[in-house]
Amino acid sequence: MSLIKLTAIEALELMKRGEISADELTRAYLEQMDRREGDLHAYLEISRERALDDAARPGADGGPPLAGLPTGIKDVFCTRGIVTTCASKMLEHYDPVYTATCVQQLIDAGIVILGKTNMDEFAMGSSTENSAFGPTRNPWDLQRVPGGSSGGSAAAVAGGEAIWALGSDTGGSIRQPAALCGVVGFKPTYGSVSRYGMIAFASSFDQAGPITRTVNDAALMMQYLTGKDPLDSTSVEHPHGFSIPVDQDLAGAKIGVITKLVREGTDPDVESAFETAVEAMSAAGAQIGEATLQHLDYALPAYYILAPAEASSNLARFDGVRYGFRAAGAEGITQMYEETRSQGFGDEVKRRIMLGTFALSSGYYEAYYGQAQKVRSLIFQDFERAFAEFDFLISPTTPTPAFELGEKADDPLSMYLSDICTIPVSLAGVPAISIPCGVTLQGLPVGLQIIGPAFSGKRVLQAARSAEIAIGFDKVSPLIEEDV
Repeated sequence: MSLIKLTAIEALELMKRGEISADELTRAYLEQMDRREGDLHAYLEISRERALDDAARPGADGGPPLAGLPTGIKDVFCTRGIVTTCASKMLEHYDPVYTATCVQQLIDAGIVILGKTNMDEFAMGSSTENSAFGPTRNPWDLQRVPGGSSGGSAAAVAGGEAIWALGSDTGGSIRQPAALCGVVGFKPTYGSVSRYGMIAFASSFDQAGPITRTVNDAALMMQYLTGKDPLDSTSVEHPHGFSIPVDQDLAGAKIGVITKLVREGTDPDVESAFETAVEAMSAAGAQIGEATLQHLDYALPAYYILAPAEASSNLARFDGVRYGFRAAGAEGITQMYEETRSQGFGDEVKRRIMLGTFALSSGYYEAYYGQAQKVRSLIFQDFERAFAEFDFLISPTTPTPAFELGEKADDPLSMYLSDICTIPVSLAGVPAISIPCGVTLQGLPVGLQIIGPAFSGKRVLQAARSAEIAIGFDKVSPLIEEDV
């Protein structure tokens, strides 16, 4: 039996029956890290001793509901006792005095923390190449990116270095890397999961969610992530909660294909895999139609005004005064600010801070930020109209498969276009999931995105499970296949 090929639900069942222990399971993942982490670089911090201690505690393989499940945590979440860097030199040695609410909820449910996963600096990027501590590589092809910004979490799950992982999604940062790494990534409705302890990028977009092997595993983790948190005023009690989906077909489901996201700029292999998946869903009983979102062309420019504007405000706190990195040798406070932020932030973070500051500046605020907020409202209304006709909307998760390391490093616009399918969902704040639906001729995974109305996450996961069965994707990355 290969322990690193188990789903979270399968592992829990085996531990409950006493066929494996939490210690055995945790050691299997740590051994895979020993074999593969040098090439993959999915983690920034590996908590080996803590993980083994957690796995050896009484009830670790039969107590709390998630007891003994080895988990990767994206380094955007504060974790007391484990350095939290946000993949930035600005926080290179930061040891938080508290733990993010959503991480604490998983700890209380019994998970074993394997470590903190790599990411784009301050969650700004689509490839995990913007990490100050080096890029993560894709387990399907080590010369390609895993996506971003939750690339380390997706690569860890796809590469057998975590049974599942926690990520964050601002403009697609769970769904896009999940698609490029051939795993499942779910972004819940904005407000479903507390943001307390998540280092902020864009506060009106940021949302935590699971990256897993299967839809059912994602549903399992969501049961222990949601809830109103008095420490986060934007969090809400999810009105419908979450449960494990049942195995059923798609009979009666009305599904709208966002054709604009299929036909414009989409790689032919991605389009082919997507269309094959749509045919499988139709054969499983789904009623397929075409959906139109009238203002879709404005989504990308609106997002890249709004998100950098919020980032410029949120990242003002990193000034070298209160905590984090401070440049040495400055003469006076103004020079200290300038040197600290110049040396502490990477190029992409600086780019977005400058974009956001310009959009918020006097004389430009209404022309840029104000207009972008109006576009956001129009896109939300587009989704509302579409959901009056369809139960769910679908599209490819990404326009291309994983691209080569460095391929888009000097072309920010091309990099931003990697999120063209996921950003509209983030602007509307509605739930969406990416599931693997095929592979390209080069053997790279392709993702299918399923979108639902606000707070319909339970139904989205059920539809995704039914689609997962209909599509029948059963491939794993070479890093798992070769090591079992």
